[in-house]
Amino acid sequence: MAEHSHIEWTDATWNPVRGCTKISPGCKHCYAETFAERFRGVKGHPYEQGFDLRLVPEKLAEPLRWRTPKMIFVNSMSDLFHEQVPDDYIVWVARVMVDAKWHTYQVLTKRAERLRELLNTKLKFAARQDHIWWGVSVEDKKFGVPRIAHLRKANAAVRFLSVEPLLEDLGRIELDGIDWVIVGGESGPGARPMAKEWVESLRDQCRKNDVSFFFKQWGGVRKKKAGRKLDGKTYDEFPERVEHPVSPEEECVTRMKEIEAKCSSQKFIPLSRLLPLRNSAYA
Repeated sequence: MAEHSHIEWTDATWNPVRGCTKISPGCKHCYAETFAERFRGVKGHPYEQGFDLRLVPEKLAEPLRWRTPKMIFVNSMSDLFHEQVPDDYIVWVARVMVDAKWHTYQVLTKRAERLRELLNTKLKFAARQDHIWWGVSVEDKKFGVPRIAHLRKANAAVRFLSVEPLLEDLGRIELDGIDWVIVGGESGPGARPMAKEWVESLRDQCRKNDVSFFFKQWGGVRKKKAGRKLDGKTYDEFPERVEHPVSPEEECVTRMKEIEAKCSSQKFIPLSRLLPLRNSAYA
């Protein structure tokens, strides 16, 4: 877990899963893959295996160690709902989020169908928790917009869209049941351009539908220079956060030991079977 994140809309990150595979155009210039692959082969580094998908059960209990309430981006370096992550493991991650409920969790995925399926079944106990926000990535009309319908059909208390990188004008989108929209342009080498009109359209739709709007960045090769102001204003809106008391430290320690004991005895899919599936179409 990173105690301080540079991502504008969160405080910290927690990665009980590492690595992922590409499934749509928004994945083309994945920042997480770029970072992880720098350390492939570096002995002892958390990303010694690069961006290959793997479970990290020893990280499961980490939010219970944090005594100060934070907004936590869950799996900033992966996708919790990746098809190769076992249902039972996802349930464990959700149990920790429910236990350490003084934090606010932001769970983001491109696997919207699996998100909907699990929130309506095995994750019902976590779906309606007001401190867990469930979101989908929306980069374009073909791949991104259909994810919104799956999210809206999920039995979630708080739903959000991460429209980043925004690759085209999305037109009118259905925001009924959506609580928060993040918008941002792609950054780094090869960044694809984002038009101001696309952003303004989404901002205006959020205003009309009373949805919190967060403009993250214009992006580009020099994203700091481009900044994050839209029409001279910085948009840092969030859904309302519900405060929950921090559990006594003794309870947290006991729960951490329980989680570590159960996870060490539970037979998750061996890491050797989590083989990377490279999709050259979005490489």
